[in-house]
Amino acid sequence: MQSIINALEGLKSEGKILSYGGCTDHPDSARWFADHSSCSGYQFNLNVLYETPGMVQLCEDVNIAAICVAPLAMGLLSGKYGKGAQFAKDDVRSAGHEWVRYYENGTPQSDYLRKMDAVRDILTSGGRSLVQGALAWIWARSPVTVPIPGIKNAGQAVELAKAMEFGPLTDSQKEEIYMLLEQVEATR
Repeated sequence: MQSIINALEGLKSEGKILSYGGCTDHPDSARWFADHSSCSGYQFNLNVLYETPGMVQLCEDVNIAAICVAPLAMGLLSGKYGKGAQFAKDDVRSAGHEWVRYYENGTPQSDYLRKMDAVRDILTSGGRSLVQGALAWIWARSPVTVPIPGIKNAGQAVELAKAMEFGPLTDSQKEEIYMLLEQVEATR
């Protein structure tokens, strides 16, 4: 790993790159990398339905960006895919990859649907769409968080951009979401 860091630091000192970061869901590995480099961010899974434990705190501790992948839970937090949804065999959500946690065999997992339903009203408060609320939760989570949602068309780009007009959820909304998610977990 040190040889990779040395190469990246060399590219940075030569002006060939401005900055670099890492990608992992393992805070211990991320901490080592951050302590031995000048990385500027870490990419990991974070959305209102799933948090990678310890990663946001690590990014806050070392003052680097928390680049949040799957901020919309692979489309689940768009609200377009309910219990009866079935993705085609060639869709990644049907592929059976271990990292595709929100879907099983191309259908949304019921646990995640229940969680989404539990927090829907808070996410859509104040005129936000569900997507905009999902981004607002990430922004409320920490000032270092940066969601990177996928965009497939101009309409989605506009909806995502309008999320900035609303800004983050309030601390009380964020805490209420945590409470509701805990209640859903307790009834599993």
